[in-house]
Amino acid sequence: MQPPVAEKRPQTTEHHGRSRTDDYEWLRDKESPEVLAHLEAENAYTQERTAHLAALRQGIFDEIKARTRETDLSVPTRNRGHWYYGRSFEGREYGASCRVPVVDPDDWTPPRPAEDTSPDQPALPGEQVLLDLDALAAGHDFFSLGGSSVSPRGDLLAYSTDVVGDERYTIRVKDLGSGQLLDDEITGVIGGATWTRDGTSFFYTTLDDSWRADKIWRHRLGTDQADDELVHHETDGRFWAGVGRTRSDRFIVVASGSKTTSEYRFLDADAPELGFRVFSERREGLEYSLDHAVVGGADVFLVLHNGTGPDFELATAPVAPTPPEDWRSLVAHDPAVRLEDVDAFAGHLVVHQRSDGLTQLRIIELDPVAESGLGDDYLVEFDHEIYTVGSAGNPAFDQPVVRLGYATMAVPASVYDYDVRSRELTLLRRAPVLGGYDPGDYEEHRLWATAPDGERVPVSVVARRDARASGDPLPLLLYGYGAYETSIDPYFSIARLSLLDRGAAFAIAHVRGGGEMGRRWYDGGKLFAKQNTFSDFVACARHLVEAGWTTPEVLVAEGASAGGLLVGAVVNQAPELFAGVVAGVPFVDALTTMLDATLPLTVTEYDEWGNPEADAAVYDYMAAYAPYDNVTAADYPPILAETSLNDTRVLYVEPAKWVARLRATAVGRRDFLLRTEMAAGHGGVSGRYKSWHDRAFTLAWVLDRMGLASAD
Repeated sequence: MQPPVAEKRPQTTEHHGRSRTDDYEWLRDKESPEVLAHLEAENAYTQERTAHLAALRQGIFDEIKARTRETDLSVPTRNRGHWYYGRSFEGREYGASCRVPVVDPDDWTPPRPAEDTSPDQPALPGEQVLLDLDALAAGHDFFSLGGSSVSPRGDLLAYSTDVVGDERYTIRVKDLGSGQLLDDEITGVIGGATWTRDGTSFFYTTLDDSWRADKIWRHRLGTDQADDELVHHETDGRFWAGVGRTRSDRFIVVASGSKTTSEYRFLDADAPELGFRVFSERREGLEYSLDHAVVGGADVFLVLHNGTGPDFELATAPVAPTPPEDWRSLVAHDPAVRLEDVDAFAGHLVVHQRSDGLTQLRIIELDPVAESGLGDDYLVEFDHEIYTVGSAGNPAFDQPVVRLGYATMAVPASVYDYDVRSRELTLLRRAPVLGGYDPGDYEEHRLWATAPDGERVPVSVVARRDARASGDPLPLLLYGYGAYETSIDPYFSIARLSLLDRGAAFAIAHVRGGGEMGRRWYDGGKLFAKQNTFSDFVACARHLVEAGWTTPEVLVAEGASAGGLLVGAVVNQAPELFAGVVAGVPFVDALTTMLDATLPLTVTEYDEWGNPEADAAVYDYMAAYAPYDNVTAADYPPILAETSLNDTRVLYVEPAKWVARLRATAVGRRDFLLRTEMAAGHGGVSGRYKSWHDRAFTLAWVLDRMGLASAD
């Protein structure tokens, strides 16, 4: 079977006196039968070219399934008068969310539900099923729960669903007493609902035509969506808007933010007649977030901001409009510690931070009799060389325990409760890996590569100990992202075991553009410093080769979304380093996208990439690295590009055009595959079994590139 050949239909554009010809822009017409036929032909070709991997794909899927406890449940989380938890069932894609009443208000130890219970059996006495997600997904090829929120009184549940994949959700409200749906139905929403304290209304966010969250609305139960109140309209195209409620329940906060600037409005439930007020007007370059706390007996806003340094400080301010000059430092800026977030509770603060490339969880106890209002300040300590820690599932303002999650690349996701009163750390659950899994069979390390400019770039790597015993190089999958200050911290994956147990290694290149090493790491990999992201990844690959971990003949690169741009640029700049490249929903036609302000997310991305339409220097810089624009007559390694037809963030047309140009231009092997999910969005297929099959497809292709497809 010959690969599909997209017809060249040149379209030439002029920008800043530069001429640019695009032969494949016609593939952008998603409704065209010709375009759809081309994508289907690409899928058929990909299936034919990978038919020899069918048994391996099924084997990997079976391994993932066998290692996963299919009938399972989460650790219950306490919120007001109930314990909330999720359940999954063998043979079902999505599972259910449930709750039981709190029996002893003074006991914060979560109940231990019965395991391996059938869907028609309660896991705990008094169980109430809030949402049966499989029932909601019935009849749909795609399903996603955008959010679910129980009203403060506990009697209503607002939840949002997407059955297309375009991330435009519909909110419905369920009466938890009767089990019936209310007539209220809100469409075109991004995310979920934020209840008011009295539970009679909720706030939600909608998008403009360019997929920018720009409007905040208030919906009063029992009214039509057409009558909803517009609370805030963000008119600056670089900014997005969002809404939330403080843990204390006192304030509704509306955030407006760009990549570099923030502005918050707040509504005080104790004084609703004042309406929404701006806390501190936006100043270009000043980023901040807002939370409510009681420090030293006084109500204050906690303000996490970068006004005194790029790695942020924590300050307090009155619960009133307050300019930055009147913010009072609580935790001073430290260039060695990036403060990322803060959670306020009645008796303590939890600070999320990172230092030297690793996440940290910091507890600051509140002391009402101390002059500063603060007590002891310390870290929750762990022993592994590389790990990820963070708090989650802590909805109650008065809770004395901190629920936290912990994982390494060998230790499965673990849930702990940290009791601030006793300073005891209790392991509540470690995600089961069936079949006799032992983390001690694997070794994980932090390596450091040297970039061309001398910067040290961290690399996290994991492999089986017995695979490393001989000291010989291993096949290795190198993953990278490097954008938006998003950190790809060490994480555990059951699917990855199918790679490691066949003798391969896995590594994460923590390249600039991410946030692993603080704000400077992000600043050093965006705008006119974007080339550092690509150079860092190449440096990590070369270091792994030079250190004896792998060789170019068995080294595969992988990245998704902005990470797809990363591997797309890298394979142009150093094709000889890799045996294969996986590009998931890849942002490979970055210049075309950033030249069109009408496309989803373009304007909000100017602070990340620059505006090539307005600035000739940005145009030239992006044109020099954009993967699609820099395809040459080189011998590229095999490439697997994966995308989704309904993706609203990175449109399917980008990888479709990229593969077409690669086939028309490259020399040598010319082994390029495009796989398009015809009923999915940016996150790929929905449903756990579908996602397992999806990952098995990719891993089988990777193992084939490594020469391990017949390792069974």
